[in-house]
Amino acid sequence: MKYFFVSVLFLFSACSIKNYEHTETKIITLKTPKIKFSDIAYLRYSGNALELELFVAGHFFKKITIDRLICVSDEGCMTKQGFNNAYLSDAYPQDILQNILLGHKIFDGKNLTKSSSGFTQRISSKVLDIKYRVKPKEIYFKDKKNHILLRIKDTE
Repeated sequence: MKYFFVSVLFLFSACSIKNYEHTETKIITLKTPKIKFSDIAYLRYSGNALELELFVAGHFFKKITIDRLICVSDEGCMTKQGFNNAYLSDAYPQDILQNILLGHKIFDGKNLTKSSSGFTQRISSKVLDIKYRVKPKEIYFKDKKNHILLRIKDTE
């Protein structure tokens, strides 16, 4: 019986609340075929763990956590590629959402053009038409073919 409780404690500790090193308030616009959102959000992250809490008019709307899996508050957890298939596009690499939220390059830096204030990437194919721009106070991602827009602005 003692080993049962230790096993249960160990199992639930993997799902415990994380202490994030960084918390930022952002204005986020997120338009996908499955989610339509534009308001305030808290972006918390440390290492590879990331949490995005979305609020509408000051009321909790949805939480998305990213670590080994992506968990959506009202739908449960799924693989990163499973999340892309359900919410974004199956043509996206598995870490695309995390990279966009943190302002990192996508698609291994394909077509990356650096500027004095950030960088831009343009990626086109049969199934993608992406414009991705990262500046100090704004991140902009738009895929015209998949009807996806993600804009993140500082609240300052």
